[in-house]
Amino acid sequence: MGTDLTFSSRRSPVVCLHGCVASSQPLASSIGLDVLKRGGNAADAAVAIAAALAVTEPCSTGPGGDAFCLFYNGNTGEIRGINGSGHSPRALTLDFLEGQGYTAEKPPSVFDALNVTVPGAPACWCDTVQLLGSHKLSLQEVLSGAVELAEVGFPVAELTAHHWANWVSALRDAGKELGVELMIDGHAPKCGQVFQNTGLARTLKELGERGKPAFYQGRVAQAIVDVINQNGGVMTLGDLSSHDSEVITPISTEYKGVRLWELPPNSQGLAALLMLNILENFPQLKAKGHNSSDYIHVLVEAVRLALTDALRYLGDSSHVTIPLETLLDKGYSHQRAQLISTDRAMERVEPGLMTGSDTVYFCVIDSERNACSFVNSNYMGFGTGLVPKDCGFSLQNRGANFSLCRNHINCVAGRKRVYHTIIPALLSDSTTTSQKPRLLAALGVMGAFMQPQGHVQVLLNMMEFGMNPQQALDAPRVYVEYDHKTGQWLVNLEEGIDQKVAEELKRRGHRVNWPVSGHKRSQFGRGQIIAVGDWWNPSVTQGDRPSRVLWAGSDPRADGCAQGY
Repeated sequence: MGTDLTFSSRRSPVVCLHGCVASSQPLASSIGLDVLKRGGNAADAAVAIAAALAVTEPCSTGPGGDAFCLFYNGNTGEIRGINGSGHSPRALTLDFLEGQGYTAEKPPSVFDALNVTVPGAPACWCDTVQLLGSHKLSLQEVLSGAVELAEVGFPVAELTAHHWANWVSALRDAGKELGVELMIDGHAPKCGQVFQNTGLARTLKELGERGKPAFYQGRVAQAIVDVINQNGGVMTLGDLSSHDSEVITPISTEYKGVRLWELPPNSQGLAALLMLNILENFPQLKAKGHNSSDYIHVLVEAVRLALTDALRYLGDSSHVTIPLETLLDKGYSHQRAQLISTDRAMERVEPGLMTGSDTVYFCVIDSERNACSFVNSNYMGFGTGLVPKDCGFSLQNRGANFSLCRNHINCVAGRKRVYHTIIPALLSDSTTTSQKPRLLAALGVMGAFMQPQGHVQVLLNMMEFGMNPQQALDAPRVYVEYDHKTGQWLVNLEEGIDQKVAEELKRRGHRVNWPVSGHKRSQFGRGQIIAVGDWWNPSVTQGDRPSRVLWAGSDPRADGCAQGY
């Protein structure tokens, strides 16, 4: 494969027949698998995992954040999406923020209560079970595993403990404190320490019993509004009670015989499709060699072009017109690809706002070959770190992604959805619309602006270089980010990519950070993949493919695993 997999996880892919789950926490994966064995489908299991991750990984996800769902119906071949992102409070207008003395140059602190948008995850969980679930299990039964985990407690996993402590420190450095319900004696729990969360157990139990009203009205809603208003925010009970998920039609593009499905704006799934469309103009990608300087150079330039477009055109489609058809037109990407020189980095590509993230991604495929690709996030660690009293979760800071520039497509406004980084994906064959698309994989890589870059890299690892799902996740990754301090793009290369490659990229004009190792590897995201059949394997002919077999991988950069039966 042309790359030294220095930190290969040494894991085999998980292979199974009936059903499979993959997440960043083994306890959550077990709970999802249990739901499948009890007769639930992929959607039911995904929600069970989402709730379990809210318990085991509160420094990434929870009911105080947002969620997105992509679902493939194994019977009809239909692919549907649910946008579970919340709006800004109605009172959060640019005029209001300017009146408070904030400007584009001096916005509120990223952890400020003004950055809390309505949590969309609980409504998304309810709607996923109601609209896409098996109806063999009630919401209460789906959430029961997470409730028990929160009540009894669980030992905190190693990487989670590291991130938990890091985000507690980040909040303190910004003059904020994480709510005491998410700490033990004022400290982040250590690896192996048992953590109980009775407040979250109660919140999840009430959600299971009464559905959305249990969260968006009554006790929990009042606690959310109280803690936000006590800290200078402007959310009201009306903002919460008026929230609903949105059922949406996914967008897709074809790449060499497969079709990648993503969610439309306000999600940044479009960025992954733009990258693939640009890369399609470089047919010799495979010949360049995996993670070679030629390969990474073209990949980096495609990322820069795609993110520039995404940050310019992506916003809330109910507030702005987004030229989706034009952006996804292959002629447009051909034009963009012409800007890439094979020997020299582009001098200038206009960037937008970029900042960090913590999120969880997970996926499930069941025995009926329904697939659920799901992502849930607080945005940055614990988000604002604000914990509504006796509720057991923190409130997201997704509003930090709004712009305070009046003419920007992502300018802050009341009841507006912000540019959203979290994206689940599905892969199918590229049959015509009159035929049922055949499911190939559920996949995703969490990690802010790394996510579309991660989707494209793991997909290319499988399609171009014949890696199985676990190898595709193990392979060293590249993360392209815009550095505000220097006004330049920075190419982060993970440990395992050759030093000569880093030096050659510098010669071509790239700013390179190499090698990124240890816990800093978290910037490359944490992915999960479940594939149907071994379609990526070049030595297997089409007719010999046992497409009944599920092949799964789980990212070594997280604590998790794939499990099947």
